[in-house]
Amino acid sequence: MSSRLRASLPIILALLLVPIAHGQSYHEELNLGAAAYKNSHYEEAIQHFRKATELDPSQMVAHMYLATAYASEYIPGVDSPDNMQVAEQAIEQYGMVFNSDAPGSTKLNAAKGMAYLYLNMKKWQEARDCYQKASGFDANDPEPYYSIAVTDWTQPYQPRMEARSQLNLRPEEHLDSSIPAQKKLCEDLRSKNSALIEDGITNLKEAIRLRPDYDDAMAYLNLMYRERADLECDDPVARERDLKRADDWVDKTLAVKKAKAEKSNGQSSTVPNPQ
Repeated sequence: MSSRLRASLPIILALLLVPIAHGQSYHEELNLGAAAYKNSHYEEAIQHFRKATELDPSQMVAHMYLATAYASEYIPGVDSPDNMQVAEQAIEQYGMVFNSDAPGSTKLNAAKGMAYLYLNMKKWQEARDCYQKASGFDANDPEPYYSIAVTDWTQPYQPRMEARSQLNLRPEEHLDSSIPAQKKLCEDLRSKNSALIEDGITNLKEAIRLRPDYDDAMAYLNLMYRERADLECDDPVARERDLKRADDWVDKTLAVKKAKAEKSNGQSSTVPNPQ
């Protein structure tokens, strides 16, 4: 589970300090679940949170707890039926919260929770849809823009690498339009991936505009420009230009990481403002 998603749970936990007018059993189950979750006893937490949702289905805080506990049990990259079922159960609970009359901030976290799971399940369109919904609740939140770009980069990456491997191309080799097989691959990849690459670049720039020290977004912008350069097999000038842009973003990423490290050590530093 990502740290951003887990970070939302303590905010919800604070609600437990407020008396709930629905009887002690609901409150008790919620508290027992929260205690189990804090101790990383996720299965026990799920049992208590599920019981709380049964005692009072209208309380979205219990559904959000349950979704977060399920998501904590999910193992990214493991496609076993049990693991997929855990993810679907988390998505179901997040969906209930998202479709409720919960506050916008809670719906935002629910949308991000669903998107995170869909992304790791390689359900690209569903992930994009959820991240777009999340951005609708807070247009100034850079994370959905970044995450949409991650889907733009991840989705075509493996097929592209597999196609290159069939031509015995090393990762650092660029497609050569003077070689018929490579020219055909370049044209095919350009047709399939250009729109995703452009969308990714646009979203990453927006994420960085909203958060000028967003080093993760900068790192992906470097990757996006390299993706685009690889498809410019018949335009050496454009390729070199994009490779230079990629190198520049590597430098900016390193500068921002250094500035953050210096700041955390109490040293003054200036974060570059990328153009």
